[in-house]
Amino acid sequence: MPPNLDNTLASILSSRSSQGRLRRLTIPCPEAVDFSSNGYLSLSSNAAVKSAYLSLIQPCLQSAGPESGFGLGSGGSRLLDGNSAFAEDLEGRIAGFHGADAGLLFTSGFEANTGLFACVPQRGDVIVYDELIHASVHDGMRLSRARRIPFAHNRVYDDPAASGGAGGKGECQSLDSLLRSLSEGADGADVRDGKKNVFVAVEAVYSMDGDVAPLKEMVQCVERRLPQGNGHIIVDEAHSTGIFGRQGRGLVCQLGLQDRIWGRVHTFGKAMGCSGAIVLCSSTARSYLINYARSFIYTTAMAFPSLASIRTTYDFLAQGRAEPLLRHLQSLIRHAHSLLTGIVARRRPAPELFRINPETPRSPILPLLTDRARGLAQHCQERGFAVRPIVAPTVPAGRERVRVCLHAGNTLEEVEGLCRAVEEWIVGTARSSRL
Repeated sequence: MPPNLDNTLASILSSRSSQGRLRRLTIPCPEAVDFSSNGYLSLSSNAAVKSAYLSLIQPCLQSAGPESGFGLGSGGSRLLDGNSAFAEDLEGRIAGFHGADAGLLFTSGFEANTGLFACVPQRGDVIVYDELIHASVHDGMRLSRARRIPFAHNRVYDDPAASGGAGGKGECQSLDSLLRSLSEGADGADVRDGKKNVFVAVEAVYSMDGDVAPLKEMVQCVERRLPQGNGHIIVDEAHSTGIFGRQGRGLVCQLGLQDRIWGRVHTFGKAMGCSGAIVLCSSTARSYLINYARSFIYTTAMAFPSLASIRTTYDFLAQGRAEPLLRHLQSLIRHAHSLLTGIVARRRPAPELFRINPETPRSPILPLLTDRARGLAQHCQERGFAVRPIVAPTVPAGRERVRVCLHAGNTLEEVEGLCRAVEEWIVGTARSSRL
């Protein structure tokens, strides 16, 4: 008699639990100070944003007819009954805001990446990707017909000092050496002659270390190694949207690279405070995605309430109303890093117990690196601070951490309280280890 499926699954879960890797759903404590969520600008709880959102949807709520454009659901995929003039106008507004030719909305960043990478690279093409690229890109690449090869995290050239990245395994080639090897010899003729496309997949800001891609150097490297124009860079701007660039336009716009980047994925579930995503690309690529991106074709379109929330937050950014929030957030980043640096200097903990990246962060993500991530997280949680331990396999073994995310809604006093809790844990843990 075949084994009971639930018994098989339970055995697998038990094995994962014994390794300390079992994932569980938890409900955030509403009284805890949020140092965990990705809502960096605190827009989802911002009174002005909520008021503007209600003002946008209120007329539709008062009109029940189909002419209102309002429904609790969209009614189907956009290729059937789920499209609307509002959605198409929103795509145009967002593309214009980010300096792109066109854009296509997806229901999530995960679906945007899986749809994009699964269908655009053709048979014989190559995808080279940062070794720490998001899981959604990996899933898209697995569905692709293209060959895929990683390069060392944030390393453009063979000299590690040229990139300044953090967190990679150090086992991969640099981007430059990888592109060079792809175009060498008889096997590289099609790449060298521009007959095969090479897609370069990177993130603007990496969610675990909060480090920023050396994007300008990457663009220069790709253009030099692939002068036939067959190198196409795709940037996931999930954690840079709303934070980098003028009025939160992202890292690509901050660096003025709009015309040199083939595609961008901007997601709305982080600093934008809502949900969904958009792929920014050429109008031709948009049409291609409409025809071949399965995660777009075979899913129910976002309903009007979701579209309205995206429109509201983009209006908020475009009007410059997020600028005070961003300035406050940047001051919190500097203050938190200064306090943590001071703790390390005073207490001199063993590196495996506690360490931080010495460079002042450019993003609101501060990893507190420790081989006792669960203990540190629990200590902070018990003192009213919502933080989460991040352990393998989400991050490589040896890179476990408590991931601190700062928000415009946090105060200096809250940051100082969190840092006091961290120092208290370091002192107590170091003392107990010596006993």
